[in-house]
Amino acid sequence: MSKKIGLKEAMSIGIGGMVGGGIFAVLGLAVSLARGGTPIAFLFAGFLALITSYSYVKLSLTYPDPGGTVKFINQGFGKTIFSGGANNLLWVSYIIMLSLYASAFGSYAPNLFSILDTSTDFHIYASLIIILATAINYYSIKVVGKIESYAVAIKLVILLSFVFIGIYGLMGNPNLAQLSISNWETPIKLLTGGMVIFVAYEGFELIANAAPDIENPKKNTPRAYYYSVLFVILLYVIIALVTVGSLPFKEIATAQDYVLAEAAKPMLGKVGFTIITIAALISTFSAINASLLGGSRVSYEIAEDGELPHHLTSKLWNQPIGLMITAIITIIVANLLNLESISTAGSIGFLLIFAIVNYVGFKLHAEVKGNKVIPFLGFLLCTIALIILISQQFSTNKTGVIVAISIVALCFIIEWLYKKIGRNGVPKQ
Repeated sequence: MSKKIGLKEAMSIGIGGMVGGGIFAVLGLAVSLARGGTPIAFLFAGFLALITSYSYVKLSLTYPDPGGTVKFINQGFGKTIFSGGANNLLWVSYIIMLSLYASAFGSYAPNLFSILDTSTDFHIYASLIIILATAINYYSIKVVGKIESYAVAIKLVILLSFVFIGIYGLMGNPNLAQLSISNWETPIKLLTGGMVIFVAYEGFELIANAAPDIENPKKNTPRAYYYSVLFVILLYVIIALVTVGSLPFKEIATAQDYVLAEAAKPMLGKVGFTIITIAALISTFSAINASLLGGSRVSYEIAEDGELPHHLTSKLWNQPIGLMITAIITIIVANLLNLESISTAGSIGFLLIFAIVNYVGFKLHAEVKGNKVIPFLGFLLCTIALIILISQQFSTNKTGVIVAISIVALCFIIEWLYKKIGRNGVPKQ
């Protein structure tokens, strides 16, 4: 960027990254796992994001770089097999997030325009939106930026309107009783619910990529991270309260994949359902647009650092070849896995990445002039959350866990093969 960006722009990157398609995709899933304790599940996940943002603040101030997370991991571990595997996982986690957004788009779109049957419509819409976003990314990066700036404003206006009208609509609603402690799941299930939907918070890490361009960074970088995470925690908790307090659990389960639109019905009828559906489509489309760009840049950065074949730095139609690879894999994942498996895989990927970044914050606390207790706490909490998520989900969603662990293993095996066999163990200087 030629121009520096202020606090508002930096916050919009963080908020736009978090309030993408995540909340539309995982809200119903969160309620199915945590029931009346859904707001607490979102609070758990948000607390973990807030703790992790401390490490990101310190690392962004000391090592401002467009590579963001990729740079931080390399700074902490050097250009090793471990850092390469972790960075590969970041790229794959972007692909999983894209699949989640595409799944959300595929679930909401048939409510407006039905083509054949629900199942077929889902696959058609999920695939078409990836193809359209890829075409726009190839056509013009400027168009991607414009779409993102308008989409952030539209989705926030609609979601905040939903919150204000929803709070008013809760008065005297018989479903409010669903929020009572007697309807909460056990603490361990609440935590698991929070970790499965942790993907709804991962977008704050995009601020790291903009760190070199933030004006008055010592003041604005910490504010951008903390304000955006705190705002999104508050937004998600209130949305969860309104949803659980507005609809019976049975209706939430029936409309699990498009529950936010369903939750607008008691307050605004069919019009509210349609408005939230449109907001979901705009949000998921803009999130796909931005994440495709981000994913292709991550693959480019990793290849430039010699942690993946240098061919990934080559261009196809003036864009990194990683853009096309990212799009193709996303279409495959979105059509093969169900929403819970995608969400679980994404959360496992990002919890592991954030555990690593927190460890880097702890390891380099002297260089980054930071407190070593907070990053270590973040590392510990991410690790514990990861173990609980894997163990709890293994009994109910074995496929999601096996897919996630296989993906993590594959990221490190590919890096090992590339470094030891493909490059004869000689990393790029």
